[in-house]
Amino acid sequence: MNNNKISNPKTEVEQTSKMNDKDYITTILCVEKAIVKDYATSLTEASNNSLYDDYFDMFEDVSRLQRQIYNLMFKKGWYCLETAQEDKINQKLNMLEQEFPQLEINE
Repeated sequence: MNNNKISNPKTEVEQTSKMNDKDYITTILCVEKAIVKDYATSLTEASNNSLYDDYFDMFEDVSRLQRQIYNLMFKKGWYCLETAQEDKINQKLNMLEQEFPQLEINE
């Protein structure tokens, strides 16, 4: 087993030409992720506070549902994570620390 992976034991599903539980839930997760992104865009473009509040409530609901689906997939071993190497984290942090002052100047 790869030491860089974080996962649970995989729940096996029948491999056929028909969709199985893993296929369905993977599709649902992809759709939910897309909806979350669309609501995020809607929030940034809402024309008034009432509309923004409605979008925000829907965004929270969909985000929560997306997270529940992810958690179920992770529990079943159908979604695994990769641990980040410390040197890559430090490299990204250094890059962001160098770019941050530039953002402040451009305000």
